[in-house]
Amino acid sequence: MALPLPTGLTPPEVAFLCEMEMVTIVPRQRLEGLELLGGPVPPLQPPQRTQLPLWLALLLKRQRRANIVPPPWLAPDSLDSILRTETSFTSFSSPPLLPSNTTSPPFVLSATADAPPDALPYHWLEIGQMLLNAAADDIAEPDNIRRLMRDLREVRMAKMRAGVSVLEGGREVKMNGVGGMEVSEGRAFIAGVMDGLRKIGASKELSRKEREAEERENGIGAAGDEDEDEDMDILG
Repeated sequence: MALPLPTGLTPPEVAFLCEMEMVTIVPRQRLEGLELLGGPVPPLQPPQRTQLPLWLALLLKRQRRANIVPPPWLAPDSLDSILRTETSFTSFSSPPLLPSNTTSPPFVLSATADAPPDALPYHWLEIGQMLLNAAADDIAEPDNIRRLMRDLREVRMAKMRAGVSVLEGGREVKMNGVGGMEVSEGRAFIAGVMDGLRKIGASKELSRKEREAEERENGIGAAGDEDEDEDMDILG
């Protein structure tokens, strides 16, 4: 018997999609160009920088054929500034601005060396973890980066939990700037809260209908008793 599939993308699936993000590398040796399903890869000429999919950049890094240039937002000063913004406001920090010809964040060049330093992209958590695991020697102060990313993750998840808690009052919750992995990890919690609120709402509605039905029955019974008393007075 097949088990039911979970709703939405799981964290491993989100991480897999993240590997299509483009990053900047500095090749350490000459390599011929490649024809990939996602498009052609130009020949690599050291020390000329080139943009490659994350999965290919990680492969070349493990083979010691290239170094990865971390995106500007994955720097201690940038993450510290974003963390201060996250702790100062109840809303999430603003994501990178989308180009006019792009409609989906995963296809924005948000992890290259030209990415904005003051905004977390859609796959910030996955990219940061992959680069720290495979290319820590290319990142300045990797231990400090890990600490800042952990603090950012905790602060933003606390915001998600606080935002979901206001749904009981019928208010809206804005999730602008939430990353793909954060949505995937918080989906079970959010879905559980929403399901609980639906059950509470249904229970309240059922109780209201039962109370109204009982009040109508009591009203009809009282009116019938008054009519009987009036008839007895007339006959008397």
